[in-house]
This record gives sequence, structure tokens and C-alpha cells, in this order.
Amino acid sequence: MSKINGPVAVFVPAWGEEGVIGDTVRHALSVWRHRELRLYVGCYGNDPDTIAAAIKAGAALSVQGDSRLRIVIHDRDGPSTKADCLNRLYQALRDDERRTEQLFTCVVFHDAEDMVDPAGLDLLEREIAAGADFVQLPVEPLVQKSSRWLGSHNCEEFAEAHGKGMVVRSALGAAIPRAGVGCAVSRGALHKLARRRIDGSPFDADSLTEDYELGLSVAELGGVSRFVRARSSDGSLIATRAFFPNKLPHVIRQKTRWVHGIALQGWDRMGWRGTLSEIWMRARDRRGPLAALVLLIGYALLCVTLLLWGAAAFGAAPLLPLTPYLKAMIRVNIAAFLRRAAYRFAFTSQAYGLVEGRRAVARIPVANIVSIMAGHRAIVAYARTLLGDAIQWDKTPHFRHPASADLPPLQDLNRSALTFESSRL
Repeated sequence: MSKINGPVAVFVPAWGEEGVIGDTVRHALSVWRHRELRLYVGCYGNDPDTIAAAIKAGAALSVQGDSRLRIVIHDRDGPSTKADCLNRLYQALRDDERRTEQLFTCVVFHDAEDMVDPAGLDLLEREIAAGADFVQLPVEPLVQKSSRWLGSHNCEEFAEAHGKGMVVRSALGAAIPRAGVGCAVSRGALHKLARRRIDGSPFDADSLTEDYELGLSVAELGGVSRFVRARSSDGSLIATRAFFPNKLPHVIRQKTRWVHGIALQGWDRMGWRGTLSEIWMRARDRRGPLAALVLLIGYALLCVTLLLWGAAAFGAAPLLPLTPYLKAMIRVNIAAFLRRAAYRFAFTSQAYGLVEGRRAVARIPVANIVSIMAGHRAIVAYARTLLGDAIQWDKTPHFRHPASADLPPLQDLNRSALTFESSRL
């Protein structure tokens, strides 16, 4: 275990997380034994269940002599926004710094349902100590046997995004957007972000995707950003793991927040600044609503085509001939789909095995339908904010933490002999 160069803070905002926050606290502080670590859990006064669950976990730790947990109660009722809750945690951190007269070296961000990697903190701290201002580790959604189609479809999306997209982004020198979890920001960079705002807080309380904006903002201030892929001595990827939503309304709500915050609100808030590669990456980030529209039109045309073919087969309508142009377009689209499916299969198989790789290809229509529904909902939500509706933390509920589940590949979570490979990209 590497020596921490100074105190490290971990921020965990929580609203309605009574089902997982206790397991998250216990697991994080059991595998991260650094003495100079302080875990800040942000709660709301009108959420007594989450507060009680956090206090219960803290009491059990106190019996063991562990006093690294700090529960911070927001001075306003929730839910506000995740960014607002993080600002409250930042205020608590500042209060502790003034009281102890010692600055934290960095702040690590996690969500209430995350299972941290035992080697994650050492790796993040090492990169910050080496001069990085922002460091992002991969996120690895866990396969859910009880929800192969909805709950597991994020596996392939993150496998490809964090196995290819973020790697290319880093190689091109474009800003690394924060995934919301498994990332660290240097104390100096966070201070610079706070100085830009009148209220002295690093995040805009009206932002739906403060995580995405944080990585871009650090880069705009001249900070060094790194996306780090590393493996431990047992070959497992050092990553943050969690169960993603597995009910359709919750899945749609989560994707809506991402599309609304990144594609629509992000366009307004972050603009199109930067190099050509940066502008290109921001365009890719914001393609969600357009992609949803194209997918909707494509599926509609597919349905119409199948109906016409069916009618022609029963003699109810003439079979319309395909022009050479349409035949060429069909071939191009089939080739593009096969290429897309091959990428999805390859990256998912690398992370989860060949069986899950095949499932990832079969789940493509499910992911597309989710994107269509989330894109529509995001546009409606964005239009409402333009008409004056307040922005709130439209979060998804979490009922199970990975540490309490039967996960054979992740049972050995207290491994100590760690080696880092290809850590900087």
C-alpha cells in the first residue's frame, strides 16, 4: 500500500439511499484502511431513513475504533440536486480544514451504491501525487442474472466507452469527463473551480450532470486530466462496480438525466470551446437527442417495411421494387450495423466473457429503445426548465449493494499484492 501524502476526502451524496448507504460505508472503510482518509456522506434532514442507516454504519465502525466517517446534514430539504449536495460536502471539508489547519490533498467522488476497488484509492492518490489534477478510473456495471436485458445492458455501454472511447479521448488530448464515480480531483483544482463562483462553491447547484462538467472545467482551467486503466496482480481491472437500475421506469429516468444534462443542458452551459478534437468529442457527447430521433425513424421505417412485405406475401399489396440507390443504402447500413455489433461484442467479451458478449449483441434493440424513450423524455424535461420549472435531483432508487450479493468473481476483495499496468493513457 502506497503512503498517502496527506489527508484524502471521499464525497458520497445520498438521498433516499437507506437500502445501500450502510453497505457502501462499511465496505469502503474496510478495504480502504488509510488513516488519513475521511468519508463524507451528505444527507438531508427530511430523509431520516438514510441518516439512520448511515449512523448505524458509523456506530458499528466506532466500536472498532474507526472514526473516519462524517455524516453531513444539508441545511435544506431534499432532494435539491446532486451538485448542491456536493457543495454542502465541500463546505464541511473547508470547515475541517480551518479547524485542523491542514489541507486535503484531493477529493474522491463516489455514489451511494458504489463498491469501491481495494486498489482504487492508492491508484488515484498516486496519479494526483504525480501531477494530475483530475483522474478517472473505469466503471464496471455488474451483470444481473435476474435482469439480463434491462439491468445488464449498461455492461456493454461502459465496457466500450471505458475501453475505447475514453482511451481515444485521452490520446487526442481532449478533456476527460467525470463519470460521477471512481474519480479524484486535486485540492488545488477544486479550489480554482470554487473561486470562479460568487458563492465559493465548486459546483453549479442547477447542473444535472455536475460530474460531466467537472472534468471539462478542470481541463479548461489548464489542469492535467488522466483516464487510468490498471490491473491488479490477480489480473482484475481496478474499477468501480455497482448494480445499475433494472426496472424500465428507473432505467429511463437515469438515461434521461444523462441526456438532459450532457446533451441539452451541457450545450447551454459548456458551449463549444477548445481544440478541434475537443469540439468533436463534445459533439459526440451531445448526439443523444439526434440519435434518439434517427433511431425512432429507423425503427418506424423497419416496421412499415415489414408490414408492406407481409401484405405483399398475402397478395394484399404489390411488392415495391428497390432502386439501386436503396439497395446500396441497405448494404451500407448492414455493414455499419455489423461493425457496431462487432465492437460491442469485442469490448463486452473482454470485460465479461464470450457469453455476455453474445448477449450484448442481442441487447442492442433494447438499448436503442431505451435511448429513444430517454431522448424524448429529456427533450420534454429540458423544455420545461426553459419555461421556468425548477431542476431537481431526479435520481434512481437503489436497493442492493454489490458487497451484500453473491459475486464469485469479486469475493477476494482484500487482496494486498497489487501491480499497476498501463496506468496512464
